[in-house]
Amino acid sequence: MATISGNELVGETLKRIGVDTFFFIMGGPINDALTSAMKKGIRGIDVRHEQAAAMAAHAYARVTNKPGLCLGASGPGTINLTTGIAHALIDCSPVVAFGGASPIREFGTGTFQEIDQVAVMKPVTKWAERVYETHRIPEMIDTAFRRSIAGKPGPVYLDLPSDVLYGEVEESAVKWPDLSRTLLRSKPQGDPALIEEALKLIEKSSRPVVLSGSGVLWSDGADALRKWVEETGMPIYTTPQGRGVLPEDHPHAFLNARSTAMKEADLFLVVGTRLNYVFGQLKPPRMSGTARVVRIDIDPAEIGASPRLDVGIVGDAGTVMRQMLAAGGKRVDGGRFADWRGHLAAIEESKRPEQEKAMSTDKMPIHPLRLCKEVRDFIDRDAILVVDGQEILNYGRQSIPTYFPRHRINSGTFGTMGVGMPMGVGAKAAQPDKQVVVLHGDGSFGLNAMELDTAARHNLPVIVVISLNGGWTADPKREKPGRELGYTRYDLMAKSLGCHGEQVEKPEDIRPALERAKNAIKNGKPALVNVVTDFTARAVTVRFTKTAT
Repeated sequence: MATISGNELVGETLKRIGVDTFFFIMGGPINDALTSAMKKGIRGIDVRHEQAAAMAAHAYARVTNKPGLCLGASGPGTINLTTGIAHALIDCSPVVAFGGASPIREFGTGTFQEIDQVAVMKPVTKWAERVYETHRIPEMIDTAFRRSIAGKPGPVYLDLPSDVLYGEVEESAVKWPDLSRTLLRSKPQGDPALIEEALKLIEKSSRPVVLSGSGVLWSDGADALRKWVEETGMPIYTTPQGRGVLPEDHPHAFLNARSTAMKEADLFLVVGTRLNYVFGQLKPPRMSGTARVVRIDIDPAEIGASPRLDVGIVGDAGTVMRQMLAAGGKRVDGGRFADWRGHLAAIEESKRPEQEKAMSTDKMPIHPLRLCKEVRDFIDRDAILVVDGQEILNYGRQSIPTYFPRHRINSGTFGTMGVGMPMGVGAKAAQPDKQVVVLHGDGSFGLNAMELDTAARHNLPVIVVISLNGGWTADPKREKPGRELGYTRYDLMAKSLGCHGEQVEKPEDIRPALERAKNAIKNGKPALVNVVTDFTARAVTVRFTKTAT
């Protein structure tokens, strides 16, 4: 009888599922499994740190709306994945992680790189398990991918001991599930009676606001939500990662009136997002304390944990929004909330000139808002923008719009520094025909800067723009401990890695440098523009924590 190895089963299973890309660092005992997968035509992108592999897989998942895959070697290689995996957990992103492991037959003997990797991974995943028998590899990989996208998405981990990978079994003994169905999602409908209750509340409101998040993106519900907003005339505000469900130059988008809308709303329709610090846990004074609350979420636990709730609908965000449209989109007349939209539009218009003036400053050192203006005016309308840092993250959030769903990625709810470069790599691997721009703080860039080498080696021409303010966060008095990093010539580093690199110190030189970067990526080269910015410029934003830096 013909036999097959565990390594070969890994490659064949991934191929049948439809995986086309994974991110990894080589090492035992996963090397032959990697080789098997790549021989099947799956692209392997080797990074420079395993946490970057997890972060790149995360971005790949966000951009493609399917699980991203990362792999680490046994021991430290797998443990290094955990920062990126924890980031995916808090961000509710479907990342599948495989870790090579010591042989089961030597567990408890102090063998090379022995550690209970499943125990390490359980707190930072929604599911973590080990394969104990070679013939079950396809079954367990299938389960891992299914669990990553089931209900609320999230990361999963599968431990692959060396004796399981290198074990040989008869092909007839292999348990092959129907892998053509692995990536199919369940999209449950909401209770029609609760939808009717929600519609009645909306009909009675005069100042409603839609609050949406990434759940809308994972459910492929952006079109349904946009249609709802256009038919009903309800203003909408999203989480930072949920941006693009409505183009931010849409008539119903009032970004500069966000604070007013939150305080004056009389109803919140919360679609596919948690009520965490991003929306102030719906607590006054930041949020209206008298507004009625309707929630739509695929996770019953989220509905159950609502700090305030009038109607809670458990279901897939996109599916429920289509139900809402069918049941009552026409009942809520688009002109009904015209006065409310007019109020927000007036605030939007009143603030816009002041904002544009602040962004047009010629001050030197360059103000980060001027850098954001130049990036905003330069990037393609459908560019994928990744933003990572402290001040530049906040300035970028305030000033650079997004027009398409899944085209905006940042440090997320976990606030993980260093995600920018690896997420740029993952986004470009997922959408090679889209312009990918990474706007980075200099401190955060240093954490995974060598992923610029990954981009260069794998022909992933991203544009990296660094706000070089010489350290971690703004520090007008230069009194923060460990803040100073100096003004590193990252452009020279980029050149040494085979990339295009430039340093900019004058505001009028930013756009020409960006245009030269654009020409460089047309030739397949990643490009880095190192822009010296004002170390005293402190972004004004909502204070989420008493321990903010």
